[in-house]
Amino acid sequence: MTTTEDPLWGHPQVTRLARAGRRLQQFDRNRPWVFDTAVVLLVLLLFALPDLLHDGHRREGVLFGVMPLPAVVALQLALTLPLFWRRRAPEAVLAAVAAVFVLQWSLNVWLHSDIAVFIAFYSVARLGRVARLPWACGAMAAVLLLPALRVSAVVSWLVALFFLYSAATAAAALGLAVRIGRAYLDALRDRAARLEVERDQRSRLAAAAERARVAREMHDIIGHNLSVIIGLADGGAYAAEVAPERSREALTHIGATGRQALDELRRMLGVLSTRPEGGAEPEQAEDPQLSPQPGVADLDALCARVRSAGPEVVYRTLGNPDRLDRGVQLTVYRIVQESLTNTLKHAGPDTRARLTVVAEGTETRVRVEDTGPAAQGPAAPTAPSPDGRGIAGMRERAALYGGTLTAGPRPGGGWAVEAVLEGLDGTGGAG
Repeated sequence: MTTTEDPLWGHPQVTRLARAGRRLQQFDRNRPWVFDTAVVLLVLLLFALPDLLHDGHRREGVLFGVMPLPAVVALQLALTLPLFWRRRAPEAVLAAVAAVFVLQWSLNVWLHSDIAVFIAFYSVARLGRVARLPWACGAMAAVLLLPALRVSAVVSWLVALFFLYSAATAAAALGLAVRIGRAYLDALRDRAARLEVERDQRSRLAAAAERARVAREMHDIIGHNLSVIIGLADGGAYAAEVAPERSREALTHIGATGRQALDELRRMLGVLSTRPEGGAEPEQAEDPQLSPQPGVADLDALCARVRSAGPEVVYRTLGNPDRLDRGVQLTVYRIVQESLTNTLKHAGPDTRARLTVVAEGTETRVRVEDTGPAAQGPAAPTAPSPDGRGIAGMRERAALYGGTLTAGPRPGGGWAVEAVLEGLDGTGGAG
């Protein structure tokens, strides 16, 4: 369904009027007292002054009685001057003007300044409390009965009442229309301001989430590889005196582990970079996101690196974890990486670890357990804290896929980490 804009709104005259209306509203908002003063002066010049110039107060007959000039001036001022406060107390202004209006018609006097009662009624509809508007309408209907009855000798009082009520209805309708339009514009401005705040909040939350993700990746990459390098370096230093060939093998593994860590860091920094190195154009450079993230297939190499640092690692799978989607595989890999890193760091190189990855039915289960440190006493490695940053990061990764993670001592000694990722069918889909 397509909609077309009314051509009236594109007309130059309508555009100029709309622009002038906006300027007038802005002026009214910035200097309300100037605008109120202008309204009072305009009523005095256009409606009160003609009665004085044409000596209308002296007219006699069925409709008009004789009234001295000072009394006429007093009535005109009493009708007009209260309009200056119509913005601050619209109901009180209407009551004051209506009282003068009734007094004037009770004296059988008609003045052009009676337009003030309709302006006061407009102000109640525009600025007054909505709950008091029905009372104002009732009072206005009662007040207008008197002039309708006064002119009944010339024109039917029903006809006069019809025109008077039509004018009052037009004043109230205009006031309500302006009020609703202002309220709608204020609501739009408020909504735009809230949307801007929400946009900024979403940007900050996205930046915080990205920082947390990068921190987890950096922690996993650097923590794991440094733990392996430290284990290899300690083992190589011990073997340098008793088995030099083992020392050279440890140095080889240290170099390979360092290069792998450097490659992973470069890949991550390449993804975060807005412009590739070398100044090449983005479309001509290799997209760093095309470099594959580690997955289940890389667990064998991960276990081999940990074994090279000393611990004995047994790895087995059940089901078909290779068919999980890449995001789940990366989560599994990082959980195993952090768990084996903690095993190497806290249980030492003489421990035995068992890794099991099960992907069957609607869940993927990862379990890493070790036998604990072989050494005992004060010098023995300590178990990781369940509140550590690494375990917290693993819990966050598991929660991204609706899973849970538990970590703690196992019966008989050692440490166990178990993660369960829910809602996965083993083929990369959701169950």
